Amino acid sequence: MPLPLSPLRLLLLLLVLCVIWFGNLEQRKLALTDEGRYAEIPREMVASGDWTTPRLNGFKYFEKPALQYWATASAYTLFGQHHWTARLWTALTGLLGILAVYLAGRRLFGPQAGLYAGLALGSSLLWVGMGHMNTLDMGVAFFMGLGLCAFLLAQHAGASRRENALWMHVVWASLALSVLSKGLIGLVLPGAVMVLYTLIQRDWGLWRRLHLLSGLVLFFIIAAPWFVAVSLANPDFFHFFFIHEHFERFLTKVHRRDEPWWYFFPIFVLGILPWLIPALDALRRAWNREGERKNFHPGRFLLIWAVFIFFFFSISSSKLPSYILPVFPALALLTGRHLAGMSGKTLFWQMLPMALLAIVGLWFSSRAANLAGEESARQAYAQYGLWAAWTAAFWLAGLIAGLVLAYRQRAQLAILIFGFTALLAAQSILSGHDLLARTTSTYYLAQQIRPHLKPETPLYSIGTYEQTLPFYLDRTLTLVAYQDEMAFGIGQEPHKWIADIPAFERKWRTETYALAIMLPETYQQLKNNGLPMKEIARDTKRVVVATP
Repeated sequence: MPLPLSPLRLLLLLLVLCVIWFGNLEQRKLALTDEGRYAEIPREMVASGDWTTPRLNGFKYFEKPALQYWATASAYTLFGQHHWTARLWTALTGLLGILAVYLAGRRLFGPQAGLYAGLALGSSLLWVGMGHMNTLDMGVAFFMGLGLCAFLLAQHAGASRRENALWMHVVWASLALSVLSKGLIGLVLPGAVMVLYTLIQRDWGLWRRLHLLSGLVLFFIIAAPWFVAVSLANPDFFHFFFIHEHFERFLTKVHRRDEPWWYFFPIFVLGILPWLIPALDALRRAWNREGERKNFHPGRFLLIWAVFIFFFFSISSSKLPSYILPVFPALALLTGRHLAGMSGKTLFWQMLPMALLAIVGLWFSSRAANLAGEESARQAYAQYGLWAAWTAAFWLAGLIAGLVLAYRQRAQLAILIFGFTALLAAQSILSGHDLLARTTSTYYLAQQIRPHLKPETPLYSIGTYEQTLPFYLDRTLTLVAYQDEMAFGIGQEPHKWIADIPAFERKWRTETYALAIMLPETYQQLKNNGLPMKEIARDTKRVVVATP
């Protein structure tokens, strides 16, 4: 029988979680496309003072709503422009999602189930990873998850009328903030789950407990003002955001993110580690859980939530790994409830395959150098492989300790060890990624450029756009022969870019002093054309030149 944890021990666990969760936000350089983009847009908000119209590299950028931009811009204003302030909103919403699942699980299924649900979510690989990368997906997953938790608390059999009203208004507020985080999916997906549940359960009385009128008023009070303001300031916003970014993104391959229908299955398998087998077992049992045959059926609602959202993104023509993140709070609640009723021996057998997976991780880490695309990056990948191997060894040791405890019927301590060692291992993998920063970030390149750059110096980006560079240089670039996601903004303000390389060459020859960043092959092409320039900086992927 698991021992109840005292408030003091629960507080200690929370403090340990916070230290681990926030400990490496500053340590890693910004990497990948999203991290640079979603750090730069808030920087430009602060620099321009315009918090209504988002801009990327000086161009209007309407792909996503503004909530996370505001949160990050506020962090810059209060604490300065740092890696940790760029990632703060993502990390904070990730942690709050864990707490929401813990509290909802505790109220619905009991203290042990709540603890295990929070631990399952907070140590799942995809939730940890996306909670420490500066993207928009954690924010929308948190608010959708908060809405899910509030809905369960509002509808469960023990809720009073007052509790139902309170929690349903939390649901409506969460849906509004979901929409402000990433658009209409924050409303459409929960709404579709609600419709499916009532059709399957034939629980028509549920609609009388939704507080539709007051809830919709609250929803629009929160969500509508920015959409109205940005539409008044930018008449083309409505069509681009609602038609292009929602219907065309889902139905067509306009964003070139088309993947096969099974794309999310391996992502789910890796993302839910180390809880894969308990989670699948919990899903299998959710439909016919005893004691939930009358009134509201939380297990079935959670099952429909997880399966429908996974299916929705699987049939979409636009896919990225983080899209299925809203599935994880529902899955964590089911998993926590399942773990709370599990014997130590069953836990042992369900977690044993993870030890084999850790051994596979050790083997794979030794071959990480083979992942390097360029010879110049091979050493960095070899170092990262060594780091990953030590991390896999640590995870394996934690798994073995947990398995021994589970076999001895000390399931509670085993689950805590499984969870916290998985969280530490995931954080270690993220921290070690900074070893690849010279190939994934422009931080070091920016340090080479800074001595040559004055506020009034023209800076051209030819045939490419490095998302992290404007953040590190505290300024925008003039694009040359490149549009991509800024095509809409360029169409609005075409005077801010140069359409082709011959036009750039003519402009370059008239400059007294200017800098340009380009790919090595572009540099060689311009050099062969006789364009006067001198190299001042270079990394594994880019060359920076100045006028002679």
